[in-house]
Amino acid sequence: MAKMKSGFTPTRLNDEIRQIEVTLDFTQNALASVLYRQGNTMILACVTKERSLPRWFPRDATKGWVHAEYSLMPASTDSRFRRERNGAKGRTQEIERLIARSLRAAVNLEELGPIALNIDCDVLNADGGTRCASITAAGIALRLAIKRLISSGICLPSNRRAEAAEGEVTLSEEEAMDHENAVMPNDVAAISVGLLEGEVFADLDYDLDSNADVDMNIVMTSDGRFVEVQGTGEESTYSSEELIALIDSGTRAIKQLFEIQKDTLAQ
Repeated sequence: MAKMKSGFTPTRLNDEIRQIEVTLDFTQNALASVLYRQGNTMILACVTKERSLPRWFPRDATKGWVHAEYSLMPASTDSRFRRERNGAKGRTQEIERLIARSLRAAVNLEELGPIALNIDCDVLNADGGTRCASITAAGIALRLAIKRLISSGICLPSNRRAEAAEGEVTLSEEEAMDHENAVMPNDVAAISVGLLEGEVFADLDYDLDSNADVDMNIVMTSDGRFVEVQGTGEESTYSSEELIALIDSGTRAIKQLFEIQKDTLAQ
């Protein structure tokens, strides 16, 4: 394995992702929460059901909305990260939009119904790949929240919503599962990949990322479709063959993430 330009030598195989740990319901007040560890990157993702849809929605809206916010906690980096008290900065806004559109790519907003969900992704410790880890963590939390909204009779199929005005509506286990799959047909996950000294590495931590000539964030849904591919030559350009190799590496890594998501929620 090549020695990097800073004298750093990778400790993982090229396609080896960091160890992942997931704790469900880490906090009590959220509709659903996930403490997600990917190596030394740690994310707390919390889902909240808002009181109403955004003000720009029509009053008789039949579809819902999924929004996301992202924040680095002050002690998440090696020097204190100052809170963004006067509003999110450009980088933060960019990441929030990425997380939100990635989550909406996995959700059928019409099937969700007139419900607004907000997912807060707080980075408790940052060691590379925080935006990708936030998407993967938020995907788990979002599905858990949707399960609970369905079981509580808040999220209903469109042909059963009128019944809710007359009294409580209870779906059978099969109906609940069918509706969950209609609301969230696919899971969503993301991974960072990079090109270092001509080699492709998956799941970049800080050391790998800081040595990368090219880095890329890949977001996918579990049916194998891409939501976003963000690739940048930091100090280098890259060929079409290298681009394909980066995407292939990311695709293999994300498949592992989908298995972890599935196993976590099955428990």
